[in-house]
Amino acid sequence: MSRPLSPLPASLSPEHSLSSVRRISRWMVWACRVLLVGLPAALVVYWVVADQDWLAVHAHLSASQVTGPLQLWQRVAAAAAMAIPLGLLLAGLWQAQRCFAQFAEGQVFTSEATRLLQRFAGWVAAAALGAIAAPAVVSVLLTWNNPPGMRHLAVGVGSDHVFTLFFAAMVWLMAAVIGQGQILAEENQRFV
Repeated sequence: MSRPLSPLPASLSPEHSLSSVRRISRWMVWACRVLLVGLPAALVVYWVVADQDWLAVHAHLSASQVTGPLQLWQRVAAAAAMAIPLGLLLAGLWQAQRCFAQFAEGQVFTSEATRLLQRFAGWVAAAALGAIAAPAVVSVLLTWNNPPGMRHLAVGVGSDHVFTLFFAAMVWLMAAVIGQGQILAEENQRFV
């Protein structure tokens, strides 16, 4: 003899789940907005106040490889080089913020949300690649005033770059799978 199915707990109901998604998405919209403003400001402050040794380390150099005091143009040019991957990341955050805004409105499984997730993943991947190239440019800029033979081009690839690329690929693939699910659901609705 089979027992009747008991109703789902209120915390597992579709209405409760969507409400939770909407609430968290509103917070994520604001988090993205804070990052869109805060990260560029942090970059500027860092390049204004960071000492020469810290700047060298972030360019994959030792402190001794940057001789003499840095000139203003070197700091500005190096900050501009580091702003490129940040700008790519901010473009991705903008896409994420738009996606979360849709989720907050209750528009979860839409083709627009899928496109925004894929764009987010693309921008994050581009930012990861830029984060590999930018420190190499910075290493040249920081050692520009060194005597001949003591200038450096330092390239580094870290696990954070690899992980970020993997994360971007994973998000892009998930969005593609969701997009395929949407297409199948639309086709099934036509037959019903």
